[in-house]
Amino acid sequence: MEQRTRIKSIQAGISEWLTLGDKKHVYWAERGGKRQTIVTLRSAPIDVAPPLREHLFGCGTSVVCTSATLAISGSLETFARKIGAEDARAVAVASPFDYMRNMRVFVAADVPLPSPQEARLSLDVLTDYVDFCVRRVSGGTLVLFTSYADMRAVAQRLSPVFADEQRPFLLQGEELSRTELTREMRRAGNAVLFGTESFWTGVDVPGDALSQVIVTRLPFDPPTHPVLEARSDFIRNEGGNPFAQLTLPEAVIKFRQGIGRLIRTASDRGVITLLDSRVLAKSYGRLFLESLPQPHHVRMTREDREGKFKPF
Repeated sequence: MEQRTRIKSIQAGISEWLTLGDKKHVYWAERGGKRQTIVTLRSAPIDVAPPLREHLFGCGTSVVCTSATLAISGSLETFARKIGAEDARAVAVASPFDYMRNMRVFVAADVPLPSPQEARLSLDVLTDYVDFCVRRVSGGTLVLFTSYADMRAVAQRLSPVFADEQRPFLLQGEELSRTELTREMRRAGNAVLFGTESFWTGVDVPGDALSQVIVTRLPFDPPTHPVLEARSDFIRNEGGNPFAQLTLPEAVIKFRQGIGRLIRTASDRGVITLLDSRVLAKSYGRLFLESLPQPHHVRMTREDREGKFKPF
């Protein structure tokens, strides 16, 4: 009986997916596995606020939502609207960590803005900056990418350099899992770890083993992802601005999560290095800078970085 119920549930799910049964959902297929031979059928609600408002926040039941990265520029309004909790009481509590004393932020002002025409040049400059910044921090460095292709290209150029300097080099996507890579970084004490999507969150390496986080690109999600595309269309049809209401807030939150890998205990200290000059060149860049727990940053270029890049 239990197996029959399970099979009927699977049948109903596949039927709904094939017929695009719920107009309030977006449906897509993903290929996965090492050989990309596993096909997964997926669906997601386009707007989660109405059902959460009805079944959770509007039921008169106490609900507590808490995280270190929900606020944007000190406000929880965007998150509350996203989950249908506009009428809920919201409180932003300051961190107990002394970021003013224990965090230094450096921003590369001369990295070319991302564009198809400047892709190769940007990669050259990116590689040069990663090499420079890693060499000047004796502890471990986590380098966060948004593109597997960029990560592999930079890794190919720099892995021999790190080997010559006897710096353990760890790369996502090879033999070790994220847990194993994180464990090895803790053990090594001065490793260089290159990671993408999953390393922006959930990585906990306290102490000198993680003394620098390098952000190579602001973490904007690809505009072609089915969920983002469907939600963008929904916002646009409602007369809104998809970039301002969806893409930008999501990127700021993910950025905060990535930055949060650095300071894990009250005694931790280290360096945040931003290699995406859009935080300086674009009007929305201030939202990323304002989301940093350290309000002060130092601008540097390849011409003056020798004198300006001063880690602890």
